[in-house]
Amino acid sequence: MHSLTLTAPLTLRRLLAVSRPALWVNTVGPLVVGLWLTGRLWTLEPGLLALLAYLTLPFNLLIYGLNDLADREEDAASARKGGWQGARLRSGEERPLLRAVLLVNGPLLAVLGLLLPPAALAALLLSALLFAAYSVPPVRLKARPFLDGLSNVAYALPLALPALALGDPVPALPLAALMAYAVGKHAFDAAQDVPADRAAGVRTVATTLGVRGTALYALGWFGLAGALLWPVSRLTALALWGVCGGLALALHRSPTPARAAQLYPLSILSPWLVGTVAGVPLVYLLARGLWP
Repeated sequence: MHSLTLTAPLTLRRLLAVSRPALWVNTVGPLVVGLWLTGRLWTLEPGLLALLAYLTLPFNLLIYGLNDLADREEDAASARKGGWQGARLRSGEERPLLRAVLLVNGPLLAVLGLLLPPAALAALLLSALLFAAYSVPPVRLKARPFLDGLSNVAYALPLALPALALGDPVPALPLAALMAYAVGKHAFDAAQDVPADRAAGVRTVATTLGVRGTALYALGWFGLAGALLWPVSRLTALALWGVCGGLALALHRSPTPARAAQLYPLSILSPWLVGTVAGVPLVYLLARGLWP
């Protein structure tokens, strides 16, 4: 009976918990924004519809499933794991989870390989490889300060996929801005995990800089992201500075992991808040035929 428990497949509910649905906006959102930027928001192109579906459960299962497998020790000491902020793996779930990640992602990536042009597929695979490199030894970029955050540019790459799939120019400034935002957000979110990471002997950008230094580091990246967005949408740049810059300044004023944990739910909401500010005017311009 014990061996059967170790090899039994995980339920869909458990796989959903591992994939952290609250964070799906970080993968689906850039794809939708990228589609907006092409001016063809309502396209029914099969490759893009398949991408949209893939960037929900399957892709996030790859991101966070591999992360949970690699971070078992840190997660066991983290009070925030075991709920909506991330699963805490139980004994015997390791092999079934790895098998689920491979079985869900492998065939779907093969199908996308048939539906997408080579450039779009290459960008998607690069994103997947960066996420794998973040978590999986021996590369494990999570434990390499500054490279840990820089690897999170993987979150921005889906923004380029619609343009690459449709043969349009890649929106360079929004893509670069989203990359800068992703690096800053990773650092900001890592500040709450400083005690658990130090206890586990894991060096990250946050354990290296300390909470106050991490707040300033994140603020610098958020400032750069807004500056890159300024020529495209001043309103969006101001929203990013106000929301994300405000969070970084709040953490700088009270630089403790506990304060970082208090601010984390607002960090989760930041893509929704900034995305709404960006999306409403963009949809208006598209509807009026004014978007170039």
